[in-house]
Amino acid sequence: MPSFDIACKVDVQTLDNAINTVRKEISGRYDFKNSPVNIELDKKNFVVSLEVESDMKMKQLIDVIISRSMKQGIDASAFNFEKDAYPSGKVIKKEVPVQNGLQQDDAKKIVKQIKDSGIKVQAQIMDDIVRVTGKKIDDLQEVIALLRSSDLKLPLSFVNMK
Repeated sequence: MPSFDIACKVDVQTLDNAINTVRKEISGRYDFKNSPVNIELDKKNFVVSLEVESDMKMKQLIDVIISRSMKQGIDASAFNFEKDAYPSGKVIKKEVPVQNGLQQDDAKKIVKQIKDSGIKVQAQIMDDIVRVTGKKIDDLQEVIALLRSSDLKLPLSFVNMK
């Protein structure tokens, strides 16, 4: 039976390339001259640490991160910018977690949406992926189209199509 997996993963090397591109662009920008800017990527925990001197520069840095990441092929919804920045001495710091793996409640939402659609497929949660199986490949492609058009705000990737 044909099947595919729904995953929510960001490639570490692609993320590292995007962060390095951001560092390079920020170092050359005139509005960031002579101001302390620190961008660190924790590859183990998938967290990007940002340090700048003002709220305005934090917003500009976030815009650059989103645009450069999208050019590298990383979905903007992979970054969780909801946490507020906090002052620490003369700088403002922000921790930005990167989505890596489906959370249990997100996986349940995906399975519920697939079952509510009425498409004749089976969806089951397996750790941090959702496996979808069906009798026809057309049904699987219909599920992919359904999930792409939904507003889940997750960087979904569809892998292992068999």
